[in-house]
Amino acid sequence: MLKQSEMQKIDMDIFVTLRRFGRVIRHGLVAVLLLPLLFQNLAYGYEFKAKTAIVIDYKTKSVLVAKNPDQRVGPASMAKMMTLEVVFHALRNGSLKLDQEFPVSEHAWRTGGAPSRTSTMFAKLKSTIPVEDLIRGAAVQSANDACIVLAEGMAGSEAAFATMMNERAVAIGLRNSFFTNPTGLPDPDMYVTVADLARLAMHLIETYPEYYSYFGEAEFTWNKIRQYNKNPLARKDIGVDGLKTGFTEESGYGFAVTSNRNGQRVLAVLHGLESKKDRAAEAEKVLAWAYAAFLPRVLFETGDVIGEARVFGGTSAHVPLLGDGLISILVPNGIDERLRAKVVYEGPVRAPVKKGQQIGYIEIYRDEIRAQETPLYAGEDVPVGGMVRRAIDGAQELLFGYW
Repeated sequence: MLKQSEMQKIDMDIFVTLRRFGRVIRHGLVAVLLLPLLFQNLAYGYEFKAKTAIVIDYKTKSVLVAKNPDQRVGPASMAKMMTLEVVFHALRNGSLKLDQEFPVSEHAWRTGGAPSRTSTMFAKLKSTIPVEDLIRGAAVQSANDACIVLAEGMAGSEAAFATMMNERAVAIGLRNSFFTNPTGLPDPDMYVTVADLARLAMHLIETYPEYYSYFGEAEFTWNKIRQYNKNPLARKDIGVDGLKTGFTEESGYGFAVTSNRNGQRVLAVLHGLESKKDRAAEAEKVLAWAYAAFLPRVLFETGDVIGEARVFGGTSAHVPLLGDGLISILVPNGIDERLRAKVVYEGPVRAPVKKGQQIGYIEIYRDEIRAQETPLYAGEDVPVGGMVRRAIDGAQELLFGYW
């Protein structure tokens, strides 16, 4: 944790979110720490050509730079990342097998195959294709026919599969996305944000290491037709191993791309570029900038008490909150500024509380942009208290709720 001598200011102003009677109430119970760190304004130091973009350090989950990260846009073929999440999830839970085969319907062939003149793996009408090859078609070739075959094989139709996509999107924490098909082909009702695409990309990398490598394969051959990875940086020696490009006339050119160099992974999501050339150049440029401009800074060491949460009906009125190991963030060199940290939890937390139980999270802000969110856990057990303690807490609860 930062030493007291390094802190210029500590403002007691962290808010806890309380949900009572269907309402959200803000009540100042713990503290916001304004930490004097070296960092840049998120809008300073890099000028995007993209209309909306976000760049994140994977390990620390630090947002390095962002531009309109919550603006809704059409996902184009980057929707295939969500399609493959549904597929990987089914493989993980055993409801789908890599060697399982699905038929190529006329709809899949006409809508996403050779007649469609869109990205395709050239699946033959009425043939059957193993799931693993369909995954490669979707991940490497951005094949629309592969995605439709997967959707029909798993759910019966594109619409039914889109319902599965949205259910999984909610489950993994996408906050501002809605999917209507597995391909990303244009639909006015389908939207994502680059912030959500970044969350999805990090989830794919972290949750499915055994399947994530499909995104980085250099080429894939099906029906005797070899196609190179649609990712223009996959064949360059710069550590890029995923994820997906996208393009529609309405949305422009987009790219969710990640690079792993010397043990540091950086993720960038760009959208609204004007050409393939701009997309590749912008992605390569922003990745190089991210590696060069930032250094890690530890905010809290393992075991540091970051804050405390109020406990209702326990032997103690409060429980200390800790991170799962050290908490660090990437910060740029050269400008002495501050970060703002906010601890958030739903409370008061009802006893009993178990050590290691997730209680809330700490948000770290640069200006008004949330740069990082990290879970916080109970640092000790708090058993249920006696009748007197519970009566006192009950009276305080009634009084506070009325107030």
